[in-house]
Amino acid sequence: MQFLKHIYFILAIAILFTACERTISLKVNKQSSKLVVDASIENNGTPKVALSTSLNYFSTISAEKLEASFVHDAIVTVSDGSKTITLKENSYTDTSGYTVYSYITDPSDPAQTLTGELNTTYKLKIELPDSSVYTATTTIPSMRKTCDSLWWKKAPDNPDTALCVLYGLFTDPEGLGDYVRYFVSTNSQPFYPGYTSVFDDQVTDGTTYTFQIPKSYNSSDSASFNDDDYGFFHRGDSIIFKFCDIDKATYDFWRTWEYAYQSNGNPFSSPITVTGNISGDALGVFCGYAAQYRSIIIPK
Repeated sequence: MQFLKHIYFILAIAILFTACERTISLKVNKQSSKLVVDASIENNGTPKVALSTSLNYFSTISAEKLEASFVHDAIVTVSDGSKTITLKENSYTDTSGYTVYSYITDPSDPAQTLTGELNTTYKLKIELPDSSVYTATTTIPSMRKTCDSLWWKKAPDNPDTALCVLYGLFTDPEGLGDYVRYFVSTNSQPFYPGYTSVFDDQVTDGTTYTFQIPKSYNSSDSASFNDDDYGFFHRGDSIIFKFCDIDKATYDFWRTWEYAYQSNGNPFSSPITVTGNISGDALGVFCGYAAQYRSIIIPK
């Protein structure tokens, strides 16, 4: 009887969706482009800012279109309250011929260098050639939450003996309001954030706890994903784990961005607005990172 109830339920759902099926034609208006800001500064590092313009939802994405979206000739300044520097536009062309533009410090001019420090607030100001101005503020907090150690184990319940899992021991001091984000670099690759990379301390406050650290991937490169070993490390891997204390604005941006990214294409997910901290109706974020690094080599 219970089995028949399930069958009837499935049939009812199938009939409902087929009976209600109809062609819907949507006419989506083109939206004016907005400034997109990807900016950060971390302790012992210098500020880095990438500026581009947004593309329409149904735009055809190509390397040429992405390269053309970068914003040039902006005046970008960063201040710590006592010193203000102007960043210099820089370009980098990768092996595929794709050129990326960003605003960074000029190493040949010591007067225009600013190094990130803990417990310091920074203000970003962007002036575009059309005279529009955008601002943002971020803080590199103190290094409260810490990664105390890393270790690895053979992947449990898996016949592939080359697969490993990575663990970390973390300490979260008492007092709510600590936020973190993590990145992983494997075998000298760039640092990529975890699929879910930001956490608050609602559960871990005042505790020392163990957390399994999955391997991170370039989310824009689908070829780097492999269902058979997704999230696992391999024997012989050299790993650098980057663990960052962040302020709440940085946490809110990446929390909402990751939720939106993970829900993309899911018709049953709730709509969400990505919460940035850039003024003037721009998109994006200016992040401060109190970064600590731990490394480990898994023997072959």
